[in-house]
Amino acid sequence: MGKSVLAVDDSATVRKFVSVSLSMQGFDVVTACDGMDALEKLPQRSFDIVITDLNMPNMDGFELIKALRENPQMKDVPVIILTSLTDDANKELGARLGVRSYVNKPFSLEKIQYEVSKYLSWSE
Repeated sequence: MGKSVLAVDDSATVRKFVSVSLSMQGFDVVTACDGMDALEKLPQRSFDIVITDLNMPNMDGFELIKALRENPQMKDVPVIILTSLTDDANKELGARLGVRSYVNKPFSLEKIQYEVSKYLSWSE
């Protein structure tokens, strides 16, 4: 089985696009509709990388990242932010939280595959 990716976005279209594009590369992708949904999936399995939107209901991306950093099993897992919020303040907060990459929406299939492959290889 390939490396495991948790893709978190309130848009079903974005979740599907990320899931299909990374599955094509051999990654095992699990999706969540917001931060709360993502946290509920953590006890069920481990993830090798997390891709998250910032602007989501119930629990936004920054709240999710903070919760991940407080979880001993997830504190060092790479996080990629996938969002339309491109201002410097968001990028700086992401950097302080240990975010590895910041991908602006809209994004291409190749861009998301490239960003994930910087941190994971499906053949590992």
